[in-house]
Amino acid sequence: MPPEQEPKGIDAVVSGRTWDEFCDSLKRAGRQVLRDEAPATELDRAEGWRYLTRLLRIGLEMHLEFADPDFPGFFAPSHETGKIGADNPDNLYLMARIAGRNAYVIRGRRGTVPYLSFGTQKGGYETDGRMEQTGFLDARDLRCEPDGSFEIHLSQHPQPGNWLRIEDASNAVIVRQTFLDRRSETAAQMSIARAGDALLRPQPLDAERLARGLTRAAGFVEGTATLFANWAQSYLPNVNALPAADQALCQRVGGDPNIHYYHSAWDVQPDQMLVIRLPRIPDCRFWNLQINNWWMESLDYRHHRIHHNQHSATPDGDGGVTLVLAHRDPGHGNWLETAGHTRGTMCLRWVGAQEHVDPVLDLRAFTTEPLR
Repeated sequence: MPPEQEPKGIDAVVSGRTWDEFCDSLKRAGRQVLRDEAPATELDRAEGWRYLTRLLRIGLEMHLEFADPDFPGFFAPSHETGKIGADNPDNLYLMARIAGRNAYVIRGRRGTVPYLSFGTQKGGYETDGRMEQTGFLDARDLRCEPDGSFEIHLSQHPQPGNWLRIEDASNAVIVRQTFLDRRSETAAQMSIARAGDALLRPQPLDAERLARGLTRAAGFVEGTATLFANWAQSYLPNVNALPAADQALCQRVGGDPNIHYYHSAWDVQPDQMLVIRLPRIPDCRFWNLQINNWWMESLDYRHHRIHHNQHSATPDGDGGVTLVLAHRDPGHGNWLETAGHTRGTMCLRWVGAQEHVDPVLDLRAFTTEPLR
């Protein structure tokens, strides 16, 4: 809902009208689960309703609990049980709400995670359906002390040292940390605070802030569900193929500028398997391929192998990589599990690649025989 339509005033909160409108917005979001093209199996419908509850949890963190840009804090906008738009299973995401009128400092320690980036953004899925970048800092350019500590200054005007640009409309900073192997790598640790004279403490919650937070959280649920349901529908002409995505569109909704994305849909029955061949691996900082449900949530990577990267995948003899999506183990080292689904979406990323190698997909009858 656009900000000018947000409910205001004490009476709306005291009378309960704000809560009623919040609940009505959540009810509207349910239409996305019932769309004609969406799978209607028990599993897909159950995951669809759960997806809305997950979006609500994220939305409440984003727009109510961590919404004050004068007292920002990092929270996770995607994680193991809260997922948005083909969330990367190899990523640790952090987000903080900011305002362009302020300046901020991020303080932290670099850790050993191979890929780390910081981006400021404007817009939102709850308003215009966009999250456009207003500044970007790659950890390759991050100046750290010998002990790994760092400071990053966020402001509209350049600062000495590590500087991350914001503008009047900037309202969020997004941090992406990408692991090759979570068991052996150390994540960066960081905090964010407003720069300059520190305010003592936030004001008590008032009716306007509560109404604004609930309205935006509900709008986030409906807007996010609608956006990615539209994306999933757009993949239907290319089921079991994986063409390059519209990169400009990916950037408009918050994509990392170092990433070249491929998105599509898959449909694999229990007696079939989808062979995904990467003919060669280009010189790049990172790559992975992941399997999602219809709602563009990564499948449960805590309990199923639903993605591979250059660390986990076994290469072919010619330097390429072959992955197999199937309901049961085909005896191939790079098995991707359907985790009980017959339809869903998928995503391939080349990060910092000098060239973008298109994958080749082939739907076949299931077999445990060696691939040819």
